[in-house]
Amino acid sequence: MKGGKTMDCFRDKIAIVTGGASGIGRTVCAELGRYGAATVVADIDFEGAQEVADAISGNGGRARAARLDVTDAEAIQGLIDETVAEHGRLDFMFNNAGINIAGEARDLLPDHWKRVLDINLMGVVHGTRLAYALMVEQGSGHIVNTASLCGIMPVPFEAPYATAKHAVVGLSTSLRAEGAGLGVRVSAFCPGVIRTPLIEKSLVVNSSMEEILSISPLGIMELEDAVGVLLRGVARNQSIIVCPFESRMTWWMYRLAPSLLGRLVGRTVEQFREKRRAGP
Repeated sequence: MKGGKTMDCFRDKIAIVTGGASGIGRTVCAELGRYGAATVVADIDFEGAQEVADAISGNGGRARAARLDVTDAEAIQGLIDETVAEHGRLDFMFNNAGINIAGEARDLLPDHWKRVLDINLMGVVHGTRLAYALMVEQGSGHIVNTASLCGIMPVPFEAPYATAKHAVVGLSTSLRAEGAGLGVRVSAFCPGVIRTPLIEKSLVVNSSMEEILSISPLGIMELEDAVGVLLRGVARNQSIIVCPFESRMTWWMYRLAPSLLGRLVGRTVEQFREKRRAGP
């Protein structure tokens, strides 16, 4: 991953990364460690988080693991307090933890919606508002919220996920406007499909992730490339960070001609249903 002077902004900084045991979070932690940040690897999977922290320390970086359930606001507050007690401040809060439950909305149960919104939305809300309060007090800091391409344009068969991610983008851009004059930066990361464990771990109701991805016109981005774009965007204080290039172009198409993209998306829905009717 390319570094250079752009990444000097992370040197000797203090960061918390939720969902740090795997996927985007794991790679963000590794890169922050490489760029000289002291990183708290936070995840409900403590053993996985400890593995990541040990790897960073083994490579000469600074990291520690913390067990964290992002649906527990008190636990997030406790982790922030511990971090500030140890380091004196918090420079970066990466609200990255998330899950995915996909499928046609008509097949999803209330519990599916609640689970996704509790983690993907309220987990981010808790992390954002608590980090923001501290950063306003200290007069500096950067909150980075992992959203998705699903958060800036329509993506069928991902209704709960897209609902949460649209809200995360709205939270991030609105708070960015408020925080600008108070020394607090806020960015939203909106990638397309990335090759992460989230694809394999996704619960798909009455279908499969392979079947859903088979109708997508967008390719899959490699994890390290996506995190490189993310961290460069954070270093440049970008508001909404979208990758890869084809996802940015699709987003621009949606902004310029929403009805055209709507028709194209509608065709993928029909294609999906036709494949399901046809069977194996």
